[in-house]
Order: sequence, then structure tokens, then C-alpha cells
Amino acid sequence: MRKINVETGVGIFIIVGMLCLGYLSLKLGDVNLFGTEQYVLRAHFTNVSGLKEGAMVELAGVRIGKVSKIYLDDYEALVEMLLDPDVKLQEDAIASIRTQGIIGDKYIKIKTGGADEMIGKDGEIIETESAIELEELVSKYMFGKE
Repeated sequence: MRKINVETGVGIFIIVGMLCLGYLSLKLGDVNLFGTEQYVLRAHFTNVSGLKEGAMVELAGVRIGKVSKIYLDDYEALVEMLLDPDVKLQEDAIASIRTQGIIGDKYIKIKTGGADEMIGKDGEIIETESAIELEELVSKYMFGKE
């Protein structure tokens, strides 16, 4: 009788441990099993050098979403972002690609505009600033090329 109780306790402990490990894996992997309430916002950039899927999107220093897809669209990079549902952006907002620190990861920084109209779900940010390439700047400075 005592042996059965010990085996049952160990079994329950292992099951609970496996469930915790599965939950932790899903959270760290940023996997949403039941969908997400975030909405898609798109922006065209001439250059997204160094920007990766999963990069953060921030507004006023606060993370409001992440980059979900990057692909080529008519010789420009089209970036799809998933933004939190409570974030509303003005129609004249500006999206720019920035670097965290000197040689850190790239992310998208959004500056708000002053327009009264808001960008709807599945909308697009028209005003964008592409990534700055350090090699091009050094080349222009060193060799005077334009």
C-alpha cells in the first residue's frame, strides 16, 4: 500500500514537471497556441539591413510589438509588425530602424504624428526611415564618394 502511494506521488510530480517545462518552452519560444489579439501593421523600407523577424517595435521607449515578417515587395523591403491591440497610431506616424547601443540588435522605433486620423488594423505606415549602414558612412568620409 505504501509503495503504491510513493509511486503515485512520483508520477504526479513528473507530470507536473513536464507540464511546467512545456509551459516554459512555449513562453520562451513566444508561441501563441490560441492565436493573438495583436494586429498587423505594414511599412515599406528601402533598406532593412540587420533587422530580423522577432525584433521589437517600440514607441516612446516602450515595447508595443514585434516584427513578424520581412519580405521583398517591388524592390523594397516590406516589414509586417504585430502590435498590441491597445496601441493606436496616427496616420502620419514615422517608423525608423534603429540600433540598440553601438553594435546591438536592430529594432523599429515609431514616432507619433499629429494627425487626427488613426491607422486602422492591417494598415500601413507611409513615412519610414531605413537603416543606416555604417560601411557607407565610412566610405563617404574616407573616400569622398557619394
